[in-house]
Amino acid sequence: MFKKCMILTSFLLLAGCSQQSVSENDVTHWKMTHISDASHLWHKTALEFSERVKEKTDGKVQIEVFPNSQLGNEVDSINSIKFGATDLTITGETLEVWTPNAILLAVPYAFEDEEHMRNVIEGDIGQTIENDIKEDVGLTPLFYMERAPRNLTSNTPISTPEDLRGFSMRVPNVPLFLDTWSEAGAKPQVINLNEVFTGLQQGVIAGQENPNDLIYSNGFYEVQDYLNVTEHVRSWIYVVVGNEQLESLPEDQRLAVEEAALEAQDYARDLQEAEQEALSDLLKERGMTFNEDVDQQAFREAMLPALEENLGDEQYELYLEMVEQGSGIEVDR
Repeated sequence: MFKKCMILTSFLLLAGCSQQSVSENDVTHWKMTHISDASHLWHKTALEFSERVKEKTDGKVQIEVFPNSQLGNEVDSINSIKFGATDLTITGETLEVWTPNAILLAVPYAFEDEEHMRNVIEGDIGQTIENDIKEDVGLTPLFYMERAPRNLTSNTPISTPEDLRGFSMRVPNVPLFLDTWSEAGAKPQVINLNEVFTGLQQGVIAGQENPNDLIYSNGFYEVQDYLNVTEHVRSWIYVVVGNEQLESLPEDQRLAVEEAALEAQDYARDLQEAEQEALSDLLKERGMTFNEDVDQQAFREAMLPALEENLGDEQYELYLEMVEQGSGIEVDR
């Protein structure tokens, strides 16, 4: 163990040596790290998962949770698991660095609603992605959590791509997002999230896109009149554990961890649904008008050429399969 810690000096500066391989009275200690703050549903779910694991293993597996990037950013966390400095984290499309199909965790207009997304995640395509993560990255997805859909805000209603002509908007530094919005007719530009409010207030940009929780927490309702229900990206993330860490557990403890994971998945889903309903009410109370009259199919068709250009052949074919599993979605091959 001492030699292992010496080799991993860079990771120890962030996290210290993992306790997963040290048995203290037959107790396995795992470290779990993630980038969200302590008020976020990801952290609440992580704590719930930790408690259920402890209960179901009679205290033989204990998980200590470190929120708010305490042990490093998302890439640091993944690397630290691979090298044994920590054990679990929460991650999503960032895994594309190691396995290309992970990009499918957050692509525009892959799903028409939550049920469609859940069917894909829990079906063959989701299993393919999970297998790739396990084989290519060395991490085992234990359960998934849904992210709130991303919506477009503005000061005039935007219902079709035609309404985007000349519309300057902020997007995160994601090439796929830049290209898809540009293809749809907007003028997207990358701006740091903490500068968006001022940009909207001063008219540097006319709109932005984000999940409702970020629209609310950043106060965009003060400088934007409309929340256009584009729901252009529905995505999910995984709670993952190192393959070696999971395989080192006795079978009964491993099964207990997996059982706790499924329960935590349901917990996260209920929490997400309750929070989204509350956020919608809060945004409306703050004066935002929800534009439900959005032609999502038209946006999907407008963005499709950018998706084809940005995705690899395999990923694009899987994307089309994902789309076609929805009952109300049409796509031309």
